[in-house]
Amino acid sequence: MSAAHFGPGELVHHRLFGYRGVVVDVDPVFSGSAEWYEQVARSRPPKDEPWYHVIVDGATHMTYVAQRNLEPDTSGAPVRHPLLEHFFERFEDGRYHGPRAH
Repeated sequence: MSAAHFGPGELVHHRLFGYRGVVVDVDPVFSGSAEWYEQVARSRPPKDEPWYHVIVDGATHMTYVAQRNLEPDTSGAPVRHPLLEHFFERFEDGRYHGPRAH
């Protein structure tokens, strides 16, 4: 098992699909179903490395992404997504901060 390269609030870029997003949670290893992995994870990324829950910029959905498919997003630009305020309280210095108090 390898260490997580990203944490909640960090901006990331998907290496294969080109979208930007922000990490909202990290699983130390794959925690999805075998069916989901077979249907969605076509590149067969390792299950024993970190996987990330990512809010996608300019969309209304979240994705579940293997660590090997992510790289830092260095644009410094905020993400546009309707769920941001549910996870973070502010955007500062190129990353999101907070968790929101519920």
